[in-house]
Amino acid sequence: QLQVVESGGGLVQPGGSLRLSCAASGLTLGYFAIGWSRQAPGKEREGVSCISSSDTRAYYADSVRGRFTISRDSAKSTVYLQMNSLKPEDTAVYFCYAADYCSGYVGNGINIWGQGTQVTVSS
Repeated sequence: QLQVVESGGGLVQPGGSLRLSCAASGLTLGYFAIGWSRQAPGKEREGVSCISSSDTRAYYADSVRGRFTISRDSAKSTVYLQMNSLKPEDTAVYFCYAADYCSGYVGNGINIWGQGTQVTVSS
């Protein structure tokens, strides 16, 4: 039953905000680095952000730096991706995953993927 589940996606206008959540089932998120990736229609999946297991380091892709913030709650049961100033090019299915560690904004040793949550940025 090891899995992570994403939620919080939806339809938002350009310039709007969404907060995505990644919750664990059958594992403790605090043991892992947690990353977010996304896949737009017709494109390959790309890394978005990664936060270390210790929460001492967070990394962002250039395309989202300054607009997105990754964080972990105090109980380390949920990881969030706060997305501000959303752009149409942010439209994608967003996935969270558990990894051994962050190598920049992409995790290494990815163990568990979620099924994704759709984010659509459109007027």
